[in-house]
Amino acid sequence: MRQQVIVAIDGPAGAGKSTIGRALARALDLSYLDTGAMFRAVAWLARHEGVDVNDRINVARLAQRMDLRQNDDVVVVDGHDVTGEIRSQEISDATSVVATNPDVRIELRERQRHWAASNGGGVIEGRDIGTVVFPEAVLKVFLDASPRVRAQRRVAQTGGSVDEVERAIAERDARDTTRNDAPLRHGDDAVRVDTGNRAIDDVVNEILGLLRERLSWHA
Repeated sequence: MRQQVIVAIDGPAGAGKSTIGRALARALDLSYLDTGAMFRAVAWLARHEGVDVNDRINVARLAQRMDLRQNDDVVVVDGHDVTGEIRSQEISDATSVVATNPDVRIELRERQRHWAASNGGGVIEGRDIGTVVFPEAVLKVFLDASPRVRAQRRVAQTGGSVDEVERAIAERDARDTTRNDAPLRHGDDAVRVDTGNRAIDDVVNEILGLLRERLSWHA
């Protein structure tokens, strides 16, 4: 049986976690989990059910009873394919509120751990993966880039004003880094990788090199 490998990828919005995570998973022939999509799924369900995202008790209940299925890039919530809808700005704004709900985080944290156990490890990305969810991960990477670069990437995907998106990203960073439960932070044992103005393959190759070193230490 091969060694269970968990690669934890943390970082702020727009740092390239999903793009790098998917490419890394393909290179390693590992499963990939976008935990941010899980929080977006809860936000979508709250909107769909007419539940105020600030209603912590009822949003947590939605998270606990939600039927969530993720397969590659496809996200299905209670039988609805919401892959495209959860990427809207409206859901992004709602997600930033949902992500501060400690009971939602507890529920999704358990789902993430169950996923890893079922898949024998994997490449898992989010905002507290290495610091809270999988502190035992073989490799922890903190991807980062300037707010301006991250805003430019988001605008290239969804359109809009770079200045407005940059302000929204700065607000999201502030919420993520100051929340009481599992705030976004660069863990002491995580390797910071700046993705600004770098090719995807370049970043992936750097992480693969780091992983080879870590696996040799664990051998």
